[in-house]
Amino acid sequence: MSFVEYGDTIKDGDTAIVFLGHESMFPVKVQHGTVTQTKYGVIRHSTDLIGKKYGSKVTCSKGGWVFILHPTPELWTMNLPHRTQILYSTDISIITMMLELKPGSIVCESGTGSGSLSHALIRTVAPTGHLYTVEFHQQRAEKAREEFREHGVEHLVTVTNQDVCKNGFGVSNIADAVFLDIPSPWEAIGHAKSALRAEGGRICSFSPCIEQVQRTCLAMEEYGFTEINTLEILLRVYNVRTISLQIPDLGKAAEDNSSTGFDSSNPSHQGSPCANLQQGTVQFKSGVPLREVVGHTGYLTFATKS
Repeated sequence: MSFVEYGDTIKDGDTAIVFLGHESMFPVKVQHGTVTQTKYGVIRHSTDLIGKKYGSKVTCSKGGWVFILHPTPELWTMNLPHRTQILYSTDISIITMMLELKPGSIVCESGTGSGSLSHALIRTVAPTGHLYTVEFHQQRAEKAREEFREHGVEHLVTVTNQDVCKNGFGVSNIADAVFLDIPSPWEAIGHAKSALRAEGGRICSFSPCIEQVQRTCLAMEEYGFTEINTLEILLRVYNVRTISLQIPDLGKAAEDNSSTGFDSSNPSHQGSPCANLQQGTVQFKSGVPLREVVGHTGYLTFATKS
């Protein structure tokens, strides 16, 4: 199992996603002799998981069933253990595009945190690229190394435990892109410039407060970055539902019905649009935004090394 290469069958030691529904799923480490409890009953790893194909429908001990999915960065973002606040797919997608990442790219990241963005970056730059990620907190750095090893991507990432604002990323003039998610990104702009390739490298800084953005933009200008641009990505979900509205009386409905030979007493016409017109209402699908939506998460500031 690897987060960058699809495996057909479930093996001992894999990380799999137990899918109970779109709003209910969780990761599990597959191990011989282990069982996993769900609301539908017990899943026995030795008999129910190992050797089965990913995507299989597994029947639990109480008769209910679940699907076992191959892990992806998107599924991991939705199910990972939170050690810090994380970035979600809405921001991750625009970061990947605006940093112009592709297979073979070299990326520097700070901080690693829970590894949500890290997994997406690794999948994007694989199989020949590399991620250099820096985490200030020692235990989080060690946990990140362990997860990357378990997920089969340790050869694509280097985890360093140090203060990026003081010691930088540990590389010079090789990175195609740098990402900063730290409390004071303006203090790391100089190190980011040193890590980027000679010219044309891209940088992104994520900050929840506009005051952080202002100081970061000033630091970027001071170090000669150009094309400085700040975005905020908001996801607006719509609820599709059927609505019935009364048709206004324009004085021609009766005339139109008589000219078309419509017979309301004919059972075959009861489900037609004309039947709805006779009743004075029409039904149609309408999309309306949810009353409560996810608001501000953070600002994304992008710039280019000139």
